[in-house]
Amino acid sequence: MSYQRRIIVTGGAGFIGSHVVRLLVNKYPEYLIVNVDKLTYAGNLENLRDIEHQPNYRFEKADITQHEAIAAIFGKYQIDSVIHLAAESHVDRSIANPMDFIQTNIVGTVVLLNAARSYWNNNFENKRFYHISTDEVYGSLGKEGYFTETTPYSPRSPYSASKAASDHLVRAYHHTYGLPVVLSNCSNNYGPYQFPEKLIPLAINNIKNMKAVPVYGTGENVRDWLYVEDHARAIDLIFHRGKVGETYNIGGHNEWRNIDLIRLLCDIMDKKLGRQPGTSQQLIQFVKDRAGHDLRYAIDASKIKKELGWEPSVTFEVGLEKTVDWYLQNEQWLQHVVSGEYEKYYEQQYAQR
Repeated sequence: MSYQRRIIVTGGAGFIGSHVVRLLVNKYPEYLIVNVDKLTYAGNLENLRDIEHQPNYRFEKADITQHEAIAAIFGKYQIDSVIHLAAESHVDRSIANPMDFIQTNIVGTVVLLNAARSYWNNNFENKRFYHISTDEVYGSLGKEGYFTETTPYSPRSPYSASKAASDHLVRAYHHTYGLPVVLSNCSNNYGPYQFPEKLIPLAINNIKNMKAVPVYGTGENVRDWLYVEDHARAIDLIFHRGKVGETYNIGGHNEWRNIDLIRLLCDIMDKKLGRQPGTSQQLIQFVKDRAGHDLRYAIDASKIKKELGWEPSVTFEVGLEKTVDWYLQNEQWLQHVVSGEYEKYYEQQYAQR
């Protein structure tokens, strides 16, 4: 079949990536969507069960740091676009094992940039390399102010430093080689299919099982939360209409202190599980603060609203309730993730083909 666009989505089996793949596969039957994922601990093909047999979807198990494998995928599918989400992203893991983050987030990004540049061979018409990053590259805010697209970079963890490096390299390939790039930096995402080491699914799972809910320090750290489907919509818009060479900040206009978020989550869970009000809040346990823990992130998303007409559509209360419902209704998915069973899905579904 002749496809209008042939897009690699890296990290498409991960949390945000799977929502992006699903949106693109369903919305654009005239596009070929190639999901490239190494299937590390956070990559889960069960996230995409509902679209895995769609005619315009392909899956390739590959490591983005391996040039030959990535170059082969470009050639096999005649790729004209990259939406690059694959990344090691958990700050705690970056503190324990920084080298994994250097390899995937920096080396992997350069391998993709080189593969695109080589395969497109300086013919950049109708080509696009879209790099998805994080607000953590900007460092930490005090109680006032917001990150804008021109905020100086000040990363403070191995994770955010590795993402900052990859952002700089993407821009360097644009300025040096003319590669048609676009970037976005997003605030914290939440929603269905998030790996349960992250704050919200971890808390949901622990509250459900009457286990302690760990909160760093005194819970004063502030984050700007965005429902993952709103992020996927923003990515779709930026990919199609974002200006080459530009950066777009994506935020939820939705700041919460960690402790307030956890208390709200406890109250929602009490209601859903038929517990006495206040029961789940007793599970909150303050733990030693994370090293280099940034106090506050908050994004000024006025540029993407003004230029592309995007703004969040889901309020936090509604999004959080939808998220809780999803985790309570998808007990099997959660059990597979917690037990490691999900890692067998690739072998069952793909390896035999």
